[in-house]
Amino acid sequence: MAITSKIIADSVAPVSAPNLWLRALEVPFAYRRYFTWFQVIVAYVFIERALWSSRLVFRNTWGVIAVITVFVFAVVDRPSLRRMGLSLPTSFGSGLVLAVSLAAALFLVFAVRWAGGQIPANPTWPNLHATWEYLAWALIQEFMLQSFFFTRCEELFGSSAAVWIAATLFAAAHVPSPILTTFTLVGGLFFCEMFRRYRSIYAIGIVHAVLGLTVAVTMPDSVLHSMRVGIGYLRY
Repeated sequence: MAITSKIIADSVAPVSAPNLWLRALEVPFAYRRYFTWFQVIVAYVFIERALWSSRLVFRNTWGVIAVITVFVFAVVDRPSLRRMGLSLPTSFGSGLVLAVSLAAALFLVFAVRWAGGQIPANPTWPNLHATWEYLAWALIQEFMLQSFFFTRCEELFGSSAAVWIAATLFAAAHVPSPILTTFTLVGGLFFCEMFRRYRSIYAIGIVHAVLGLTVAVTMPDSVLHSMRVGIGYLRY
């Protein structure tokens, strides 16, 4: 009798509050596609508001809202760490990503020098503080691009199409800077394809930072505008 009671008690053990909260937010399968579209549209609209609001305080506020929204949507979906690219990377995948990015960075440096450009193009920028900030921001951007936008585009359109769609969204967020829009389209295609194949954002985040800083030290601020995008680029 005691054993039976224990089995019954275990089978009806209470579910923790966080799990109950997440289950309550689950979307029925029939509406899953609509909810995925809703997430993509809302998050991207918030990002655009952060880029194009007229006042700096509004841009900063919308930027925080956009990051929080992406995080909340990601948590509500309860995806696996593997799907989000947060599991440990494979050595081969990481090595390939880092090798290609290093080759690209060196090629850009030598191409600028061959064309007669000055390196660093901006002696006072970026400084050490800005470099560390950009490294953190690069990782956040890759979480938003890969763990959120790519995974949802993959769900909606398939894996191969998601590479192009997510990269295009990434590049469009860098308009109207011609340098960054071009580089982020090419880089976004590479980042998304590497994520599709090896499913880890860590090496990609580091590569993003390295290539972004390479652009910063090889391109003059007269065209780069301190790597600003949106209305900040126009008002530089």
